[in-house]
Amino acid sequence: MFTSAGAAETNVMNRWYGKYVIGLTGNICAGKSEVCALLVELGAYHVDADVVAHDTLVRGRPEFARVVSEFGDSVLNLDGDIDRGRLGEIVFSDAPSLARLEAILHPVIEREIDRRISHADQRVIVLEAIKLLESGLVDDCNAIWVVAAATEERLRRLIARNGLDREPAQQRVDMQATEQEKMEHADVLIDNNSSLHETRAQVRRAWGKIRLSE
Repeated sequence: MFTSAGAAETNVMNRWYGKYVIGLTGNICAGKSEVCALLVELGAYHVDADVVAHDTLVRGRPEFARVVSEFGDSVLNLDGDIDRGRLGEIVFSDAPSLARLEAILHPVIEREIDRRISHADQRVIVLEAIKLLESGLVDDCNAIWVVAAATEERLRRLIARNGLDREPAQQRVDMQATEQEKMEHADVLIDNNSSLHETRAQVRRAWGKIRLSE
C-alpha cells in the first residue's frame, strides 16, 4: 500500500499497480511546471499532459488530420504544421471550439499517459494536467496536488510568458474552472504566490509524508 501520512487522500487501487501517482493540477500560470521540476529533483517521474498533447498533433497522426479538418487550414503555419498559437486563439476564445478540440485529443492523450506511467521505472509519478479533475485519470491518482496563485499574478506571468495583451490573456484565464473549484479537491495545496524557496519548502514537506511499501 502507498500512503501519504497526514494527507486527506483516499487510498485507491489504481490502474498503475506498484506506482504512487500524484495528480498535479492548477490554473494557467499557477506554477505547475516549477512544482513538477522540484518533484523530479526529489525522484518522481514527470508526465506532462500538455507535452503529450503536443506530440499528438504532429503531422502524420490521425489527430492532426482531424484537427485540420475541424478548424481549417488557417491553423497551419507556412511549413504545414499546426500553429498552436493560432489554434489557441480559436479555442481559448470560444468554449464550443475548445470542447471540440478536447473531444478529438483527450482519448488519445489519456491512452498515451497510461502507457508512459505504466512503463516508468520510478515508483512515484507526477501527472501534470490542467484539466485533471475533468478527466478519467483523476480516479486513479493516489493524491491530488493543486498549485495555486492569485489571479493577478497568474495574468502577469501569462502576459510575460506568451507575449499576450491583457485582453486575450484574461480570456484564457476566464475560460478555466475557478481556482477555488480545484482547491476543494486538493489533498495537498501548494501556495505559489511567493518565492521559489517557500514553494520548495512546501513541496519537500508534502513529499516527506509519502510512504512507499517495500
